[in-house]
Formats: sequence, structure tokens, C-alpha cells
Amino acid sequence: MRKRIYWLLPHLSSARRTMDELLLARITEHHIHFVAAEGASMDGLHAANVLQTSDLVEAAQNGALIGSGLGAAGGVAAAMAISAASPAAVVIGLAAVGAMLGTWSSSMIGSSTPSRRLKRFEQAIEEGQYLLIVDVPRTRITEIEELLARTHPEAHFEGVEPNVPAFP
Repeated sequence: MRKRIYWLLPHLSSARRTMDELLLARITEHHIHFVAAEGASMDGLHAANVLQTSDLVEAAQNGALIGSGLGAAGGVAAAMAISAASPAAVVIGLAAVGAMLGTWSSSMIGSSTPSRRLKRFEQAIEEGQYLLIVDVPRTRITEIEELLARTHPEAHFEGVEPNVPAFP
């Protein structure tokens, strides 16, 4: 299980050095993400993608849950209305269709919605700082925090996310 650590770095050169140090500490590039203001240079950095910068995953999960519930309710109504020979199959089938449609439609909305998790960093990013998002194993949180605090006094530790989404 991984935890997500946030750090704010004042400029590109500090962000690059941090990226190099994390790679040397055997944190894979796949788990290191940077967010910067639109148009800011990201040379040498692994930029965060839509999974880290939007509410896509959370929206898809909510859409699947709501869609399957509505589909199942529609399946019950349909099974009763048509006196289906196999009402369970109708309910399960419509619940699956509802989950798929709910996931798809909600993920389209979520991909265009800025992440609520990153809302608190918007002002700093607008001012030109770089946000580091690094996902580390729980057993290495203290080690990585100490490494960054020791080697980057100019950086600001911004906390640990207790619940890292499974996919981004």
C-alpha cells in the first residue's frame, strides 16, 4: 500500500534536483508527478496526467455505483412489468448496463473537473511553484520525507494523503 506525499518546490531547478534524488532513492518515475502553472517549463520532470490532476477516478467510481443502483431499480421494474421468466437476469443485466453508462458519463465529467485534492495548492502553483506528488510505500514515508527535508530546505512539506487512489 502506498501513501501520497505532497511538497511545494519554489522553482524548476529545485524540482529537477528533487526528481533526480527520488530516482536515486529508487522511487520509480511512474510514482513521481509534478504539477506546474500552465505554460511553465517541465523539462526533466515527469508531469502529472489527468488521473492525478482531475477527479476522473472518483467520478467514475461514483458513476458506477449510482448507475448500477439505478439500473438494478429499472431492472426490478422491468421484470415486474413484463413478467420475465428470469427476473434475476433482467435485474443483473440492467444493473450492468447502468454501471457501464454511469461510469462512462461520470468519467467524462470528472476528467474535466480539477482535482479537489489539489485545490489547496492552486495559489502556490499560480505563483510559479512546482507541486511534487510522490507515491511511496508506507514503510518509506519517513525516509523520503527526511531525505527531501535534508536536501531541499527551500521546499515545503505539504502533508501525506491517507487514501491514495488505486489507479492514478
